[in-house]
Amino acid sequence: MPSDYTVRRARPQEFAELGELTLAAYRADGLLGHSSGDSYAEELRAAAHRAEHAELLAAVDPSGALLGTVTVAAPGSEYAEISREGEVEFRMLAVAAHARGRGIGEALTRAVLDRARELDASRVVLCSLDTMRTAHRLYERLGFRRLPERDWEPAPGVALIAYELPA
Repeated sequence: MPSDYTVRRARPQEFAELGELTLAAYRADGLLGHSSGDSYAEELRAAAHRAEHAELLAAVDPSGALLGTVTVAAPGSEYAEISREGEVEFRMLAVAAHARGRGIGEALTRAVLDRARELDASRVVLCSLDTMRTAHRLYERLGFRRLPERDWEPAPGVALIAYELPA
């Protein structure tokens, strides 16, 4: 991992800023345009709630500035959408606009993979809006493969496509 940032568990004093970072990243990418965008915006902002019901990771620079975040959810937990027993799922991967292009999204994803191995998970799964092409390229470069049987629509016109990678 590059020496100009680390990935670790988020700290309570960072939750509010991580929520705003997540929301800003999704807004900047135009990902809140569907009918349930307002309620999803609040979910993106609710980092403290995510940390209470899942694992919240943060990418930080040496000064402690927050650069990105991801939520790691166990199957059956409040934040799990498609995972099954023995799998780890991740959601809400977000990188601050000023920190993009530095490999932070990849580092956060690799941290999820490391966490899955620590938990002896059989695989890591995720779902992503069908329009998130940049994210799809990252996942595919890391070895994730499509898992079309778990694609789904949380709201009309909101298509989520699933990916998996053996842990």
